[in-house]
Amino acid sequence: MTTVNISPKDVMKLRDRTGLGMGECKNALVEANGDMDAAEKIIREKMKGKMDARSDRAAGEGCVAIAIGGGKAAIVEIRSETDFTARNDEFRAMAGEVANMALGHPAGAVTADKAMTERVDVVRLKTGENISFARGIVLAGDNFASYLHHDHKLGVILQYTGEIPADIGTGICQHVAAVVPTPAAIDADGLDPALVATKRAEAVAEVQASGKPAQLAEKIAEGKMRKYFEEVTLLGQPYVRDDKMQVGQVVPKGAKLVKFVRVRLGQD
Repeated sequence: MTTVNISPKDVMKLRDRTGLGMGECKNALVEANGDMDAAEKIIREKMKGKMDARSDRAAGEGCVAIAIGGGKAAIVEIRSETDFTARNDEFRAMAGEVANMALGHPAGAVTADKAMTERVDVVRLKTGENISFARGIVLAGDNFASYLHHDHKLGVILQYTGEIPADIGTGICQHVAAVVPTPAAIDADGLDPALVATKRAEAVAEVQASGKPAQLAEKIAEGKMRKYFEEVTLLGQPYVRDDKMQVGQVVPKGAKLVKFVRVRLGQD
């Protein structure tokens, strides 16, 4: 039987990949006849049961990551148990790589594939924490803007057509991130018709109850609906950078906002 010479350098390299002790890494390399990838696979398989046992531990921390390219934008949320891990450069780099992987998925909600899960598991193995892919969303279109908050716990991607200067695109994303209430839609056409009908009926009933004539009640009710649309739609809200303007007024002529996605860690 040929004895494979395992160098300390290779052991250290595997240790850096997995976070396990030198002895465990050396044993895996011996078992794999010095093949680094095979040794890492052996370690993963041996650790899988231990990692899965952590899945019931609370993972209330993590980060949001964004990737844009190839006519798509992706935003993902990766969860961890501690903020210490969530702020780690390697954790955030992994989240960024997973966001890039998500670009390979069709538009809509993303389910983690094998490659994404394996990338998450590298950090999961190293940290010993319950780390997981929480969710991801992909938009497909021509142009995108994005904003990622400095703590990496809140992100926004915005899809649009036409041309919007980068600073304005970022500003609109910052508006979506910061404003209360969070916009329910781009404009009134994007709102749930049943909700709009209910709100309109409530407005009419409120005015009629005040004793106003029916014709006047309708006009007052329409005024209430316009105010409602301004409160809940992105284009109608006062712009967070300049509340003397509505968001719709900062969108350049010829450009059109199509869709936005806002993800805050731990929130739907």
